Amino acid sequence: MNEDTQLDDELFEDEPPKSTEEKVLDSVLEWLETIVLAVFVMILIMSFVIKIINVKGPSMEETLFDGDKLLLYSLFYEPEPGDIVVVNSDFLDETIIKRAIAVGGQTVEISYKDGTVKVDGNTVDEYYLSEEMIDTGAFAPSAYNAATDTYTYTVPEGMVFVMGDNRNHSTDSRVIGCVSETEVLGKVIWRFASSQGKIGFVK
Repeated sequence: MNEDTQLDDELFEDEPPKSTEEKVLDSVLEWLETIVLAVFVMILIMSFVIKIINVKGPSMEETLFDGDKLLLYSLFYEPEPGDIVVVNSDFLDETIIKRAIAVGGQTVEISYKDGTVKVDGNTVDEYYLSEEMIDTGAFAPSAYNAATDTYTYTVPEGMVFVMGDNRNHSTDSRVIGCVSETEVLGKVIWRFASSQGKIGFVK
């Protein structure tokens, strides 16, 4: 056997078996790598896809309660009627949680006499309300339609009309007007902590 062949054989010789300490170290390093990767992915998800939000105040009762902790979906989200949304309100200079009632191009009609809300002429099934609406006089007088005894509001494009589920104790679009879609941070999808409500999907 010549010298070159001898060197090639040496290159392909099996590595000596690892000690127990080396095997343990390799295993620990693999677990650490997995944990670091998982944390990194979680940070990305929490930064761009899902956020955590706390409920403040009673305006969404009996759907959400003060102190509830929620998961918010935000990536590429566009508001749709019926969604519970989190809004970074420029008007109020605070973050609020309300239900989207109508979006750009739709017309909202609110009848306190009948206790109904209509969007484009269709009555909204407001199963989430726990009491009848009361006219607090907060809605802009210019929106009042004497012929139909309703408050009528056409939502501009790029805007959202929002109201709280606790209709008589909510500062919402009846007071502050429509909110811009750019102010909407995302849609509430899950309640993971609450002193009164059930844990799970929110709708």
